[in-house]
Amino acid sequence: MNARFNELRVSNDVLNDPPELRRRMNAEGYLFFKRLHNVDQLRELRLRMMTRIQNGGWLLPDTDPMDGIADPSKACTEGDLEYTDVYHDVYKLEAFHRSAHWPEVMDAIEKIVGGPALPHPQKVARLWFPQFTQHTTPAHQDFVHFQGNFETYTAWSPVGDCPIDLGGLAVLPGSHKVGRVLDHRFSLGAGQLKLTGEDETGDWTTTDYEIGDALIFPALTVHRALPNLTEDRLRLSLDNRYQAKEATISEHVLTPHLDSYNPLTWEEVYADWESEELKYYWKGAGATVIPKDNRYAQKGFQDAVELAKRGDEGAQLHLRRAVLKDPNSEEGKAARAVLEQIGVEI
Repeated sequence: MNARFNELRVSNDVLNDPPELRRRMNAEGYLFFKRLHNVDQLRELRLRMMTRIQNGGWLLPDTDPMDGIADPSKACTEGDLEYTDVYHDVYKLEAFHRSAHWPEVMDAIEKIVGGPALPHPQKVARLWFPQFTQHTTPAHQDFVHFQGNFETYTAWSPVGDCPIDLGGLAVLPGSHKVGRVLDHRFSLGAGQLKLTGEDETGDWTTTDYEIGDALIFPALTVHRALPNLTEDRLRLSLDNRYQAKEATISEHVLTPHLDSYNPLTWEEVYADWESEELKYYWKGAGATVIPKDNRYAQKGFQDAVELAKRGDEGAQLHLRRAVLKDPNSEEGKAARAVLEQIGVEI
């Protein structure tokens, strides 16, 4: 264990004690389970996902896809249009979507929420290149991205062993007790938002994750990814969200992930599925659907504009991405105007 971090508390001892699970979640803002998932099942999922990633050109040819040996020349991330070319191919896997419904994670979530739970339709995978550290996901609260209600839970699991140098998740225990959304600013990394400096200090807690492990936390817990410092290994993880079945849910998480970068419909996702069981499973579940609150993203964009004008290269990259994503949108037009003003090529 790296001396810079505290070790996650393991809660397997109370997995069958719902009141104690909820007490620990309320006290610490996370629950960590060793080998919650069936390891053989997760290895099979890794093979399927990594094979599609290799077919997309991100892994070195003639290497075992299970090893996840990345081609560094293909490095890209969420926000790059080329990222979704491969990501959406992985996203169409029926086995990937089914993993969010595996009984062991559903059982744990339902004990935590105290009743029937609804997995968000917008399943998420994270595919992170080695040595691409400027795009490491910074400290943040998930609510700014997924919204709905504060009792929405993230379940993060590595699809393969994930020691600290491969870049797992770290949390700030007890940080959820603030009971509100903290101030977020622009940043590179998934979601393009980070907490302001004074909100992210504390005793970061993580571990050397093994395949099958699961970390579960609510929408206000402060967390971040660690940088992938390996020489050549792609980090692969599941990053899904759950809530009480009839709780409030934001409309944007009813759509495929990253469909705003390259359009993707559920019909396209389902095209090659063998089963009908999970298609549109959320319809009629009883959740109250509300509009997405765009204030967080809009504030981040305005931060990026001001930083770009002051020469921040990360912010300038963000504005270039906004132009490439949709040059005719309000953000695309505003980003182009700023880049032209400061003499940065698109």
